[in-house]
Amino acid sequence: QVQLVEFGGGLVQAGGSLKLSCIASGHTISRFRMGWFRQVPGSEREFVAAISWDDGRTAYVDSVKGRFTISRDNALNTVYLQMNSLKPEDTAIYYCAADGWRTFASKDYDYWGQGTQVTVSS
Repeated sequence: QVQLVEFGGGLVQAGGSLKLSCIASGHTISRFRMGWFRQVPGSEREFVAAISWDDGRTAYVDSVKGRFTISRDNALNTVYLQMNSLKPEDTAIYYCAADGWRTFASKDYDYWGQGTQVTVSS
């Protein structure tokens, strides 16, 4: 079992930056594909970014390309999401996710954190 806890959410003005952290416990994530998702109440959860376990490939939803960066530090069992040039439409609960066996392109993950709120004011 992998437990995930997100940190770093908060309130920021449009144009500002936040860095989310996801700390894993229970198992090393060095061979886990890691992802970030977000959800606005009443809407479906949306894929934001992913990073592979082996070669560092990354993928992003079009709306955050050039503004968000996903990275990982396996030694710290931690994944990050650097969010720059934030917009009010980025407001959501952000979730970290881990998966140990599916292909990089899959949007399915086995383990999820509890989420952290990001609010961007205009």
